[in-house]
Amino acid sequence: MNEWTREQWEQHKNNSQLSLLYIYTPMCGTCQVASKMLNVINEMVSYPLGQANINFLGNLAQEYEIESVPCLLIAKNGIIYKKIYAFQAVPYLLETIKSIDDQVVV
Repeated sequence: MNEWTREQWEQHKNNSQLSLLYIYTPMCGTCQVASKMLNVINEMVSYPLGQANINFLGNLAQEYEIESVPCLLIAKNGIIYKKIYAFQAVPYLLETIKSIDDQVVV
């Protein structure tokens, strides 16, 4: 997973393809576990998937009403369709991501 700036996220978010942004903090143990799950997901899907340290995203957390980290934002066509906080397991994440892509019509 590549580290994205806010500008890179905004570009991906506004595309017609589903895009994912993983938001974390470096000292968060739960974030480290979630990061490992998303590295697996990244190998299994073709969606753009980036990560960003919340400390470097300016006021994005307030704008998107992010409640905690880790957080996975799932967006398409400029709309955030889901925020995942409880990562649970790789199959759960994969199913959730694919179901959103199947439901969202361009």
